[in-house]
Amino acid sequence: MDFWVFTHSNGPLEYWLERYRERFDTWQDGGVTGIVVGYLRFSGGEPVFASDPQIYRDRGETPPDKPHRSPEKEAKLQAMLDDAAGRGWRILTFGGSMTPASLQDLASALPQVQGVICDGPGENHYELAFHHGGELLEIRDGDRSRFEAAGADLARVERGIRHLRDRLHGLTPDIVRYQAPGGALGGLQLFDIDEDVLHWLRARQEMARQTWQGLREAVDAVDRKLLLGGIPRTAAFSSLTGQNYQQMPRYFDLIFPKHYYWHRGFDGLYGTVARWVQRLRKWSPALTENDCLQVVASLFGIQLPGVGNLLDMEMGFPPEFFDEFVYGESVRALEAVGDPDRVVFWVSTGRAPHAGDPMSARDLHGILTASQRAGGRHFLFHPDPKINTAEWRVLSNLCGQEWVEDRATEFWIGDTDQPDYHSGGRQPPAED
Repeated sequence: MDFWVFTHSNGPLEYWLERYRERFDTWQDGGVTGIVVGYLRFSGGEPVFASDPQIYRDRGETPPDKPHRSPEKEAKLQAMLDDAAGRGWRILTFGGSMTPASLQDLASALPQVQGVICDGPGENHYELAFHHGGELLEIRDGDRSRFEAAGADLARVERGIRHLRDRLHGLTPDIVRYQAPGGALGGLQLFDIDEDVLHWLRARQEMARQTWQGLREAVDAVDRKLLLGGIPRTAAFSSLTGQNYQQMPRYFDLIFPKHYYWHRGFDGLYGTVARWVQRLRKWSPALTENDCLQVVASLFGIQLPGVGNLLDMEMGFPPEFFDEFVYGESVRALEAVGDPDRVVFWVSTGRAPHAGDPMSARDLHGILTASQRAGGRHFLFHPDPKINTAEWRVLSNLCGQEWVEDRATEFWIGDTDQPDYHSGGRQPPAED
């Protein structure tokens, strides 16, 4: 597999500008073939390039204000991008506005950039309890107009939401244990899916599709070719988020399925499943944790190896999780898209900016090898904000020349202390 690196941190973009040549040399040896740069701002919110107001006027948009700029930093960024382009790396950007004018402005100011990526395009909420700014069973501010634009009947949408909420408050062990193992038809009865609930679910998918169409039209309006990438949640959640993987290739050149599995924080699969279990038990107190896991399995198809209750989820990820679940999610994504070169698995191990429980280098290895076995050819690693030493050993071993950790290493990877850091300033003696 080849891999890209996301140069986003929970801190300033400036971090990546320092010693970029040495860093890129090390990355290239380790197998890096592309980078995603974002967010496109320096510390203090300074822009990374000077906008052209005429581009906005020509497209009927209001030009951005003229904030304070840092020409020296802008020049460094241009030099860094030139260096990456000179290596033949693919360069995409992440974050920022995606209007026709802003995309044209970006394409004109950063000629090295080959494409743009939208995080969670059209994503509808999937958390049962309020989390990360929303919850499943609500109509958020601004959603009413989106539902109407999708052709939905708002009264039916509201009835569907109320109906499903009421049902989830009234589950009992006998209903769950009889219906949850019953496949699609059992699931319809378990959740008592009626026409109003289906109307709501179909509208959510159409809302997502309309968002994709708007993004595609904005990218296609740029005067040079730009690739459009989208980052959906893992396939198990896609039916609820409205991000149908089989529909996405019509609108996106590249699809970045999120291999996000950590516990707690936000966006991690273990954390989402645990919160569903906790909320279901609160709403239907007669259910056991195992009953709630069966409800989740019926709705999403998620069977977690070795997990029968919430405490099991504190024990880390068994090998079967990667061999079975991650492999299966990878296969689903690849087969739905139909072209492995358009799929780039977006891999993170849960820390900043997602605030999840950290996953180990062994877990990272499990994600990557399962993806490769499924037929994946590309992935992107999202560091936190730096690639730590253990992660880099795994990444470089799988994709390039394995990095050697010793005192003579010219460029030290990650946030792990160097060998002599704890020597009190004393220099090591000459070695034979």
